[in-house]
Amino acid sequence: MYFAALLARTEDGWEASDTELDDVETLSDLTDLAREASVDEDTVLVYIEQEDAWFGVVRVDGEEDPRIYVSDASAAARSSYGEILLTDEMLGREPGAEDEIAALEELVDLDGTEDGEPERSAPAPVDPDEDGSDPDAVPAGPIGELGVLADLGMSEKELLTLQTDALSEIRPLYTSPSPRDRPGPRMRSSASKKNKEM
Repeated sequence: MYFAALLARTEDGWEASDTELDDVETLSDLTDLAREASVDEDTVLVYIEQEDAWFGVVRVDGEEDPRIYVSDASAAARSSYGEILLTDEMLGREPGAEDEIAALEELVDLDGTEDGEPERSAPAPVDPDEDGSDPDAVPAGPIGELGVLADLGMSEKELLTLQTDALSEIRPLYTSPSPRDRPGPRMRSSASKKNKEM
């Protein structure tokens, strides 16, 4: 089960909305979705969470490249939306390497037989490196830009301590005025005033 939300900064604070990711297939699609929600090219946060497994935050500031944080890369790599967030650059891979391998696999008959020949038994798997580590393995744990929310009031350390359901912890960042909008003392939100009146 996935949950996704767009958080767009406006003159009056932050506007939050649930969003569907059905048409999102790439990071570019996700970035375009965020830019469409932007008001005057201001900051937009895209929050994606897979229940009890991982969450990701994509920050889009105008036309700048998106900034990404994923709470658990290995868990995210097992989901279609997580794969979108885990860029080659984040994983320390050559850009496009997976695309080249896929293209070569389509061109070559990988079992080594010609059409009509009986298939031979597959050779035993070989470790990619002698130390047994796989250079294409996705690391467990957090990955990406730890400071993605720092200027909004969430330190790197706080971000690292978040588990699943992180939106409940991130929510105060966008329900209160942003740091740039705080020239004077903070005021209570209208929602908290209504709750006290009831």
